[in-house]
Amino acid sequence: MEFNHTQAIYLQIADFVCDQVQLQHWLPEGKVPSVRELAVTLEVNPNTIMRSYEFLQQQGIIYTKRGMGYFVSADAIKKITAMRKEQFVQEELPQFFRRMFLLGIELDELKGRYEKYKQRQIKA
Repeated sequence: MEFNHTQAIYLQIADFVCDQVQLQHWLPEGKVPSVRELAVTLEVNPNTIMRSYEFLQQQGIIYTKRGMGYFVSADAIKKITAMRKEQFVQEELPQFFRRMFLLGIELDELKGRYEKYKQRQIKA
């Protein structure tokens, strides 16, 4: 995994875990890799993975079963979607709108492009 310098590594790992859940590589009520397994896979310190898992546990996305490990919550996809949607609306959308305004791009222009994008995603 390539890490960027603009966000804490544990948050990038949390995003990776969320991606795995949303892509249904890790299923609701399914076991997630152990702290050590994921640390080896991502080549990071196990403490960093632990911090990511604790963050995700606070968000209700994963939970622990004592002595068994971490598991994906039944409603994890719903929680991830809500969390990411709020983050997008609060952080990314204002910058996007500013760029649109400065470039003189109207919403009607984007609608057609977005529809083409959706069709390509559905076919993929």
